[in-house]
Amino acid sequence: MIGRLFRILSGFILACLAAGLCKVLFAFSPAELSSMPPEIAGDRLALALPIATHAAIFAAPFALIAIWLGEWRVWRDWAYYAAAAMAIALIGFFAQYSAETEQLGWSILNSNYPLVAFLTTGFVSGLVYWLFSGRLAGHHLLTTHGRPGLGGGHGHGHGSTTTTVRSNGAR
Repeated sequence: MIGRLFRILSGFILACLAAGLCKVLFAFSPAELSSMPPEIAGDRLALALPIATHAAIFAAPFALIAIWLGEWRVWRDWAYYAAAAMAIALIGFFAQYSAETEQLGWSILNSNYPLVAFLTTGFVSGLVYWLFSGRLAGHHLLTTHGRPGLGGGHGHGHGSTTTTVRSNGAR
């Protein structure tokens, strides 16, 4: 159980770091960063940490639900985690829009660039989560004989299967 929690938490942290880096790379292209003096480029890249923290705070309740579903249903497909993270990013986009005021003089809806940035960030962070954690979803449900245990399934998200394994290995 502790190993599973460590895997999930590590995957979430890495996904948030990927989200922060992705957002920075939307603000400053790699070409721009490479043309900057190293100190300034490093400062720009360091913005990924506070952005990742902000992403983690916002996404945590939604990600908790998506991760729980993935673990419970044994969904190991990268597309599930990418779609879930993109949905969370879309919620973040609309939260940003709803927080806008007239004094800003610019709206997040003036261009499609912010929407593309949010959705791409969600896609990248979902893939990173899947790579480090989601592809192992429900791994704890497998028995030592490689058969699904209670609530298991076969790693394809087809629901739960109840299997009783006797000491002789028969079902």
